[in-house]
Amino acid sequence: MAWQGWPSSWLWVASCGLLLLVLVLLASPSSCRARRTLRSLFMARSKQLLFRIGYSLYTRTWLGYLFYRQQLRRARNRYPKGHSRTQPRLFNGVKVLPIPVLSDNYSYLIIDTQARLAVAVDPSDPQAVQASIEKEGVNLVAILCTHKHWDHSGGNRDLSRRHQDCRVYGSPQDGIPYLTHPLCDQDMVSVGRLQIQALATPGHTQGHLVYLLDGEPYKGPSCLFSGDLLFLSGCGRTFEGTAETMLSSLDTVLGLGDDTLLWPGHEYAEENLGFAGVVEPENLARERKMQWVQRQRLERRSTCPSTLGEERSYNPFLRTHCLVLQEALGPGPGPTGDNGYSRAQLLEKLRQLKDLHKSK
Repeated sequence: MAWQGWPSSWLWVASCGLLLLVLVLLASPSSCRARRTLRSLFMARSKQLLFRIGYSLYTRTWLGYLFYRQQLRRARNRYPKGHSRTQPRLFNGVKVLPIPVLSDNYSYLIIDTQARLAVAVDPSDPQAVQASIEKEGVNLVAILCTHKHWDHSGGNRDLSRRHQDCRVYGSPQDGIPYLTHPLCDQDMVSVGRLQIQALATPGHTQGHLVYLLDGEPYKGPSCLFSGDLLFLSGCGRTFEGTAETMLSSLDTVLGLGDDTLLWPGHEYAEENLGFAGVVEPENLARERKMQWVQRQRLERRSTCPSTLGEERSYNPFLRTHCLVLQEALGPGPGPTGDNGYSRAQLLEKLRQLKDLHKSK
């Protein structure tokens, strides 16, 4: 998108100029009708522009880091022991430990229990991740960052400085802080018995990666660390791409096995399943999962992991090929299929409906 190439100075000029124009017009001795017209026009025309300016300021200037630090302080005060109670998964010599951070994020430690080596995924709160490292008695040798947003990359600096041999992996397209080892699609990272493959999944950000831990070396299920691509019954927002881009990335995940464990970047399960019930109210798999999730959340227990087989049965963002979902969304915008929707249009429609459902 063109706006991503703007220099930071132009972003400041554009935002300040837009604000000044609005203030001058609203303060002028015009009629109330003129001001109402201006307000409507401003909201309609500038909403997307203002978001783009704000998003660029968050991702490309020090303002984003300050916002992250404020989030971090508030979350530590509100949830001194983390927002959720998590349960590690132990396989044959491999341990996956979810770490609740910020208000609803998850970081992860992937541990080779024999070699006492650990890999951190999206360590946004370095204090919480370091506490888990010390409790497990392991040596942190790698950080896998799914994307640049501060709530996933904010701990890279402190942890890489504290653990001097620690490598920071991620996409070179994403501007990840303190990146030392750039990764491309299908590149492998090896740590002890851990064999982890990076898969390019753009859409949420241009360089978003997910990480697939191969289960074969330890004779267990593979594990997908999905960042902000895929959640339990949901998917991430498309900040730096199109619906077609996001659909292609979701299809990458759909190509993995049903028994693959999904370890998402956020605790959104109850909200997401509530929306899934709006678009597919008769989906029994969703209903069963919702009952389980509600019991978990009553005790502030984590809802991860799920499996990709489960997600295929109730996650509407993975079901754009299903006729029952297409029929539930009604007639589409044009003659592109039986109901007028392409799969990308269905994905975009689901996101719009999800935003409306959240705002109620």
